[in-house]
Amino acid sequence: MQPADILILSNGPGEVTTWVRPVVKAIRKNPGWDTSQIRISVVLSPCPHSTGQEAAIVRRYLEVDRVQSSEHFFDFLLLGKTAENWDWHKYGIVLFLGGDQFYTVLLGKRLRYRTVIYAEREARWYRWVDRFGVMNTDVIKSIPKSYQHKLTLVGDLMADLIPTSVSLSEINSSPTIGILPGSKRGKLIQGIPLCLAIAEQVYQQNPQTRFILPVAPTLDLSTLASFADSSQNPMVMKMGGVCAKLVTSSADSSSSPYLETLSGLKVQLITQFPAYDYLRHCSLALTTVGANTAELGAMGIPMIVLLPTQQLDAMRTWDGIPGILAGLPLVGNTLAKIINFIILKQGRLFAWPNIWANEEIVPELVGELQPTDVAKLILDWLANPIQLAGIQDRLLQVRGQPGAATELTNILKEQLTLLNS
Repeated sequence: MQPADILILSNGPGEVTTWVRPVVKAIRKNPGWDTSQIRISVVLSPCPHSTGQEAAIVRRYLEVDRVQSSEHFFDFLLLGKTAENWDWHKYGIVLFLGGDQFYTVLLGKRLRYRTVIYAEREARWYRWVDRFGVMNTDVIKSIPKSYQHKLTLVGDLMADLIPTSVSLSEINSSPTIGILPGSKRGKLIQGIPLCLAIAEQVYQQNPQTRFILPVAPTLDLSTLASFADSSQNPMVMKMGGVCAKLVTSSADSSSSPYLETLSGLKVQLITQFPAYDYLRHCSLALTTVGANTAELGAMGIPMIVLLPTQQLDAMRTWDGIPGILAGLPLVGNTLAKIINFIILKQGRLFAWPNIWANEEIVPELVGELQPTDVAKLILDWLANPIQLAGIQDRLLQVRGQPGAATELTNILKEQLTLLNS
């Protein structure tokens, strides 16, 4: 086998953790393939949901040889040069695992490599792309029959990496609720105080309930705690008035840090990333919109999706032109309010499992949310395990089949074989 490059294009935090990670592992483990001749490079493109740590995360993957961060992407796309002036083998594949599918076409032409796209919802540029691995048959049906031979059903990459949640019947009488308020200030400023106020209401009526909050790798604990401090975050008093302080363990203790309210409610802070081993034991989760809804859905964890509008200009993570306009200096605040008002009034679905199913499997609560109302819904769910189990089953039904990373790797092997023949 001739030496070959696999150039992976990706972008945001969800893609690099739930798509790139299982694929690079599958490439290195693929039997009957001399992977010592394969060089894996990951190039990141800009993403409105970026944490700025995506390159650092990918560098931790031992299977990856080279990584380029997103600020150098357009120089590479337009001029063909990477920041470190990488060389390229004669044979190779450009593999799309996040971003804009058109970048795959352009870089495939530039490098004269075969092109492969993992398509979760839509396969684009099918006239010029060599092969697609798709999540479900709906993607194939939307393509003209003359091009459908390029598409292969591979399944859900998340299902390969993320463990399914524990059956709700196996969870003991002390339920655990996951809190996923996001990782950026625009979401945390409302999400932290709202979730704490909801948790407080639940705790007062069901003191046995445990709460965990997975901390994004881009956040330090003191910054996270500042959003629960009314002296630093004025939204605390508008979202229920529940403050919390950060309690860290001593050097000789193995206990986790936590946020503690005046009533004694403790929210355990999980710094392990990803936190799947903790989340899979949750009875349900409170979450904002984003990739976390896809991860929770893939695990089969019932969730309540929160879109508070007490501060309408706080959310500025929409894709495309709306995201660009909301980020403009001077006028960004006003435009963000207008854009968010329009988008939230459209009645569209935001949580990924709901989008996949084209129905509201899990509730998406939009508006000036009141902690007491959300807590009542949580308590109703906890009192009706059959209802919770039904939501869990429905989430697992819309999740794609596992084995996608292996199937996608087989497509890569097929394309490299064609190059070497």
